[in-house]
Amino acid sequence: MTKRHITYLACTTVLLGGLVGTSPASAAHQLHVVRAGESIQKAVNAARSGDTVLVMAGTYHESVTVRTPGLTLRGMGSRTVIQPAGKKAGLGAVRAAKAGTGTARASVSCRAAGNGICVVGRKNKALTGVTVSDLKVTGFAKSGLWSMGTDRLTVERVIADANGQWGIAQEHSTRGLFRENTARRNGDAGLFLANNVTAEQGAADTRGTVITRNRVESNRIGITVRRLRNLTVARNQITGNCAGLLVVGDENRPRAGALTVSANRVERNNKYCAKTARLPHLQGSGIVLTGTEKTLVTRNVVTGNSGRSPLSGGIVLFKSFVGARSERNRITDNRLENNSPADLVNQEAAKSGNAFDHNACRASRPAGLC
Repeated sequence: MTKRHITYLACTTVLLGGLVGTSPASAAHQLHVVRAGESIQKAVNAARSGDTVLVMAGTYHESVTVRTPGLTLRGMGSRTVIQPAGKKAGLGAVRAAKAGTGTARASVSCRAAGNGICVVGRKNKALTGVTVSDLKVTGFAKSGLWSMGTDRLTVERVIADANGQWGIAQEHSTRGLFRENTARRNGDAGLFLANNVTAEQGAADTRGTVITRNRVESNRIGITVRRLRNLTVARNQITGNCAGLLVVGDENRPRAGALTVSANRVERNNKYCAKTARLPHLQGSGIVLTGTEKTLVTRNVVTGNSGRSPLSGGIVLFKSFVGARSERNRITDNRLENNSPADLVNQEAAKSGNAFDHNACRASRPAGLC
């Protein structure tokens, strides 16, 4: 077998102990197996819609761009590791891309941006039905996994560790599923979902994106949801970050909101992170809503979040720096304890229509919310 040989097999049976799924794929779909020392990008480029690229255990020094709808990119769990290319390899890839040859043509922009895996749709056509699962992305300058312009993207059982900005990030996309991932030690958010980070515009309707059963720890922010609507954040373990969960809106319309935050465990997010151009220093924030409307925060367990940041506390409605009010949000049936300066903090005016009902807690600002 040559160094860059890729094996193609018909997916007519359940493969490798169920790694490809519980239902046999169509005979027209293929399995592209990538072994240590081979190119993931070359296999992705060769794959068609409905195919699976299975990356065996090993460490792969490259960035990977997916532009094929219906593609599955799957590893062997933590044993499949994607890291940045070395300086020498990166220079060769750039030269190959400029010449229009080699395997770097599809991935150079992803690597140049500092990302590990990029899942990218076209300007006016969403990339549909891609799955990325069971692998580790680590050490990238920006994001471990970044997606833009997708519909029904599934990211599951991905470990995003020690990336410079975001662990797993998505912009301008709909109906995504982010499930059972681990995001830790990333420079900003472990999971970051937004409408668009480069343009001022109203909140986007995600059409039911779900963030569930993820473990996010030791990041600057555990999960950030920015300028989005119609999204669920449920059953995540969020611990050891500077801030646990931020739901962020601004003065643009439509407003951010119409979200559900439920059944998460948000514990001891007490790291200290210095202030930035956008936010004050962070420490001891559990769940923070700022500039949002009609968000339901329910059945969360929020404990041990303590700090002296303006955003510190268990569940905090923070008065936006740009004057966007948090209105008509409902905080109900949560269990809070040992949060400081208080379990519940409401910085909005009494006439904002925010409701605090049936929460188990001891202290609030102002008094009377528990």
